Amino acid sequence: MNSCANRGDARKSPPDPKLRVKKNIEEGRGFRLMDRVKNSGTNFEFATSNELWRASLDILDFMPLSSVNYSGGIIITDWYTNNSEINESIKITIRFLTNEIRSDALNIIVFRKTCSINNQCEISKSSNNIANELKKKILKTAAVYQKQKKDKNFKEYKIGNFQE
Repeated sequence: MNSCANRGDARKSPPDPKLRVKKNIEEGRGFRLMDRVKNSGTNFEFATSNELWRASLDILDFMPLSSVNYSGGIIITDWYTNNSEINESIKITIRFLTNEIRSDALNIIVFRKTCSINNQCEISKSSNNIANELKKKILKTAAVYQKQKKDKNFKEYKIGNFQE
């Protein structure tokens, strides 16, 4: 069995284990046993720790969703028609390529369906303008969520409390 887990960038972590523990706890990546004992209530956070996922769902909240699969990393909307363009509708597919908030993390495809009066419809892949604007908005929202999470989870950790 190959155990090549992503352990992060070693250049961004302090070499001293005590400082690494301090940094991880301040950023909300660790936990303190006594904090867990005090707050022992059940708390389920389905996919809320993934900022890209949350931001995508929040941005698309006005559209009906056809398929949503967190473990598969895909969101597919149903056809959406704006009231002003009754013969035209769009469908959006978002594939998550990574959990990191970066420009290549998402693959967004927008399909446009145009129907004639006789209900003959033509489906085509829309220009990248809508996909790029959508990606930009999702990434900005995800960055805000990440900052809020980091601020919320920040707890000062004193090195003197660390027992060897």
